[in-house]
Amino acid sequence: MVIPSDLLKDKKILLGVTGSIAIYKSLELIRLLTKAGADVRVVMSEAAKKFVTPLTFEALCTNKVLDEQSESWSSDHNHIKTTEWADIFVIAPCSANTIAKLANAVADNMLLQCALAYPYKKIIAPSANTNMLANPITQGNLKMLAIANYEVVATQTKELACKTVGDGAMAEPSEIFWYIAREILKEDFWVDRRVIVTGGGTVEKIDDVRYISNFSSGKMASALAAALFCKGADVNLIATKFDADLPKAVHTIDVSSSEEMQEFVTDSIRIAKKGKLSKPSLASDKPIELIQKEPYLFMAAAVSDYIPAYAQNGKLKKEALGSSWSLELKQNTDILKNVDKEGIKVVGFKAETDAAHAKENAASLITDKGADAVCLNLLSDDKSFGTDDNEIEFITKEGSLTLARTDKLSLSFKILENAKQL
Repeated sequence: MVIPSDLLKDKKILLGVTGSIAIYKSLELIRLLTKAGADVRVVMSEAAKKFVTPLTFEALCTNKVLDEQSESWSSDHNHIKTTEWADIFVIAPCSANTIAKLANAVADNMLLQCALAYPYKKIIAPSANTNMLANPITQGNLKMLAIANYEVVATQTKELACKTVGDGAMAEPSEIFWYIAREILKEDFWVDRRVIVTGGGTVEKIDDVRYISNFSSGKMASALAAALFCKGADVNLIATKFDADLPKAVHTIDVSSSEEMQEFVTDSIRIAKKGKLSKPSLASDKPIELIQKEPYLFMAAAVSDYIPAYAQNGKLKKEALGSSWSLELKQNTDILKNVDKEGIKVVGFKAETDAAHAKENAASLITDKGADAVCLNLLSDDKSFGTDDNEIEFITKEGSLTLARTDKLSLSFKILENAKQL
């Protein structure tokens, strides 16, 4: 997935690094952040310097590292002014020792002083030996931080530096990047709103080795899911293909056929429309149903219009089929037309090659299938599939708006901005 160079433009990020072998991943995190337009400053614990020197970080972020030796009260290079400067504070890697001190408000080094001084939400990416992480006290400390304005990026299970195979490896830099982007870019309209996105071309079985499908790459759906994640939505991506760089925190359902997709879309809509239950109030021992934000469905999947009339088990043999083969097809169920659209906003997607009738055909998704809006994608040929950029015409009952060609993640943010108005 192409990350726009202005995604985090002018955003100020303070990155804290502690004494962990995973610190080398922090260098890649800085690269990702600066490429997305962010201004990054680094604060180091003394233990962190045993692994990487301050000069290395300064070379990457082009800002002076804050540590015990460099702190100055004649400028803004101190733990008070630096935290006032930052839009967000991230600690990656965050060692078990640092987790324990954070949970108990200990401030005996420069990084911990910054954490105590920074009043807003902080993101930590733990890195520790499996037993150290699983220790009940460490787990208790993490729970304490979770209710004290910290967000924890989950660790991974893999072979650790100590040669132990288990949980404790720091999350990949790309995953930490997505959490940072989400905290910076989240928007009240989308926060906690349940959104379903479908993507990819469905695979319709002929026999156990052959199928009917199309050229859809699923990239637009993955970009939409990533944009929704950044905006704070509760995203459910139902697709046949997924982008490798999709945030792992996005809930995904891997499907193959249109029948599977319809089943999961139907269930997801039903779940999305359910209200959340609060804790019992003082006046009643029964939970109170809270007002649920209206869900959204972005139907970006390329669902087969026709499917084999009689899918076969096993492999059909050419000797039995003969020199020619007529494959009987039947019209497929139209998922967009048949799903329950009451109480949910629906945005359809339409790919067209006939420029003369493209807009008319796309608008039919509103008049005939009940969509609230349609994203028209005018294709020139089969090479238009799988590209990293696109141009969309956003169509509603009131009119249409051309969203200029750009990378698919930037385009997704533009689609979401227009979808808010539905």
